[in-house]
Amino acid sequence: MLTDQFNRQFNYLRLSITDVCNFSCNYCLPDGYQCTTPRNFLTPNEIATLVSAFAQLGIKKIRLTGGEPALRKDLTDIIALCKQTTGIEQVAITTNGFNLINHVEQWQQAGLDAINISADSLDTRLFHSITGHNKLPKILAGVERAQILGFQKIKLNAVLLKQFNYRQLNDYLAWIQRRKVTVRFIELMEVGNNKRFFKDNHVSGELIKQQLLNSGWQQKIRHQLAGPAQEFYHPDYQGNIGLIMPYSDDFCRTCNRLRISALGKLHLCLFTEQGHNLRAWLTAGDIEGTKQAISQALKLKVASHYLQQHQVGATQHLAMIGG
Repeated sequence: MLTDQFNRQFNYLRLSITDVCNFSCNYCLPDGYQCTTPRNFLTPNEIATLVSAFAQLGIKKIRLTGGEPALRKDLTDIIALCKQTTGIEQVAITTNGFNLINHVEQWQQAGLDAINISADSLDTRLFHSITGHNKLPKILAGVERAQILGFQKIKLNAVLLKQFNYRQLNDYLAWIQRRKVTVRFIELMEVGNNKRFFKDNHVSGELIKQQLLNSGWQQKIRHQLAGPAQEFYHPDYQGNIGLIMPYSDDFCRTCNRLRISALGKLHLCLFTEQGHNLRAWLTAGDIEGTKQAISQALKLKVASHYLQQHQVGATQHLAMIGG
């Protein structure tokens, strides 16, 4: 098991397979995707080496991210590759859902276990205002299709934005009352290119947490492969509510995840350094060398991010290394 100097154990890898995104969300890529980095993204062979190395080091869950991972035509093959790797118990994806309805069945057949879909509003006009696209009906149809296919782990992600969707909690609650879907509210995070937007729109998830607790919602016990969300359930609702609050005091205490960028850099935190380049070992198919490089880099992981001090590291936007 990968363990850092603070005795945190890592069993969860977020693997970005592209930094390209076809949406222009106001909190991430308000001007759309700008090609500012090389587009020689990890190949399937490099991904196979990477996933094998991490699996041998104790990683059990892989989440495929972007950018928008569904823009890669070989996504289905990558899902299958991850799922077939010895030691990997769960393969998940985070997507904006633009083509979910067309591909979710083949992703399931390839071994996909869980789906997170970004849906920052359930109001079509507000969704368009936030994302720049009129895709909400198609995205929600894809969610319904995933439910019909029997996916047990479906989550809708919504970034909390004070000037946009903050007061839509009741809309989401009504939506999950008869749907076995978890809606997760994510605190807006400051990055290099959104400082003014962050100042105008950040709101603490603690406010929603108190609303939930005051309304009879109860906190769930966190699964060992789960991400950082606090999840809540209510006997009158089929769905759940999750809160991701990176500005809370103890957020980093239970960190169990590492990140790989689409160019093969290991990021020990979303908000720290430039990344540790593993590409040479991956290109060579060197699993042992990759394992050694990962283990050495992990010794440098610090106790916490410094978001509260407005230190965002090298992260200019969240699509850079998959959020």
